[in-house]
Amino acid sequence: MSPAAHVEIGLVGIGDNVVDFYVDQGVYYPGGNALNVAVLAHRFGLANCAYIGILGEDEEGAHVQACILAEGLSGKHLRFAKGETGKAKVSLVNGDRVFVDSNKGGVRKRVMLRMDEDDLDLISRLKYVHSSCFSYIEPELPRIRARVQELSYDFSITRDMEYFAAVCPLVTLAFLSGSDLSDGDTETFIARIHAMGVPMVCVTQGERGAVFSNGIRILRQGIVPAKLVDTMGAGDAFIAGFLAARVNGASIEDALPHAATFAARACEWPGAFGHPHPADRCST
Repeated sequence: MSPAAHVEIGLVGIGDNVVDFYVDQGVYYPGGNALNVAVLAHRFGLANCAYIGILGEDEEGAHVQACILAEGLSGKHLRFAKGETGKAKVSLVNGDRVFVDSNKGGVRKRVMLRMDEDDLDLISRLKYVHSSCFSYIEPELPRIRARVQELSYDFSITRDMEYFAAVCPLVTLAFLSGSDLSDGDTETFIARIHAMGVPMVCVTQGERGAVFSNGIRILRQGIVPAKLVDTMGAGDAFIAGFLAARVNGASIEDALPHAATFAARACEWPGAFGHPHPADRCST
């Protein structure tokens, strides 16, 4: 790989964004898995990061746009549509975020995000893409996958085997939430995801850390102690830290502790990546 090509490589987050409305505090923060991963990977040391997504033409969308720009990402690949930005109602209980309600993505669910030529050119240049099951871009995944080196995907707590069967063949790295799974069930679950065509699988399990498999061996990564303020976005920070390290050339063995370190750091600030805004008119 030439030096110029190495400089260009990076990560594109595509899909979901929201504002997380903390009902007990009267403030909201920008969030959403694909957006969080792009922003936090940049914050964690990956120079070339971008985000492609749809925002509502409302106060919350304007705030999310401002936060994206403040974090050093371009707004070139943002779209705006008439309607509400995705919103989630959240309560904070002893530092742990608890989701109460949401508008199911708002305008993003009604207006499908499609890749245009500028998007596809960006994806082809940066080579790494991350998205999630909350992004409503499944029809676009084949075009995205055809242009990238790696496509990582957060399935969150999904257990829908039909959904896995449809999406997994296009994914090179699957992230899943599995704090409810025993060690044995975790390994069985990982094997099923591998069998659907995913080369690399990582299950995050909260205080139990994470389990990573490349189909040949399983690696376990413990948590890093943190001064707990807010767990919002900790899992996304783990993904961002892992991907930032991987894109920068780290081995899996080095990327996992890097991910755990940044997951801990994300627990030490409010919201997924900060930027509070008064929520006087925020509703779901």
